Amino acid sequence: MARALCFLGGLTSIRGVRAAFVPRAEGVPVTVDKWETLALLEPMHRQAVAAEGFGWGDLWRAEQVHGDRVAVVPEGAGRGDRILPGVDGLLTEKEGVLLGIYVADCAAVYLADRKTGALGLVHSGKRGTEREIVVRAVEGLGREFGTRPEDLEAAISPCIRPPHYEVDFAADIERQLAECGVPGGQVARSGECTAAEVERYYSYRLEKGKTGRMLALLGRSGQPGVKS
Repeated sequence: MARALCFLGGLTSIRGVRAAFVPRAEGVPVTVDKWETLALLEPMHRQAVAAEGFGWGDLWRAEQVHGDRVAVVPEGAGRGDRILPGVDGLLTEKEGVLLGIYVADCAAVYLADRKTGALGLVHSGKRGTEREIVVRAVEGLGREFGTRPEDLEAAISPCIRPPHYEVDFAADIERQLAECGVPGGQVARSGECTAAEVERYYSYRLEKGKTGRMLALLGRSGQPGVKS
């Protein structure tokens, strides 16, 4: 897992920020039903949440409909599942809130403001990238929390890439971040292709829908600032 997490180093250099990417789970059966498979993966995902210092009740997830809507996580955590309907991106500035996005070829895009501590986590595949959901997230962070693009640290998770897919949407995400004003040196890229490394990652396309989901996690447990 260490190699998979190298792209998160810029994010975790920010004091209090916790970021993780949970890859393929060995020995866990998968089905064509997303939520059935996620139920089977939940014990491993609960362990990952706990490893980041959060409880399952702190976790907020997006429904993920391949759109361009982002939403601010409501006040308060609590018990039970927290899934925001109709959105593909989540924003927060609160400590103790953990954002979660599932992917299996699409990219999870992490955004962290070094100055304000605001966070964003986005599901961006072919359709979401065409609709510029990352741009909507950067705009939302600015509108809601006063984030300036030049203060953002960003990271793009493993995702499907050519020649296994006809569109290099990871490159489009990078371009969109640059056009928003996020410096290129503050955008980390995993560079790994999910379909090329199916032993480590889930790939919806290569596995023809009978697959699991990786889990991207982003939260903050302290005040923002660069670690000393």
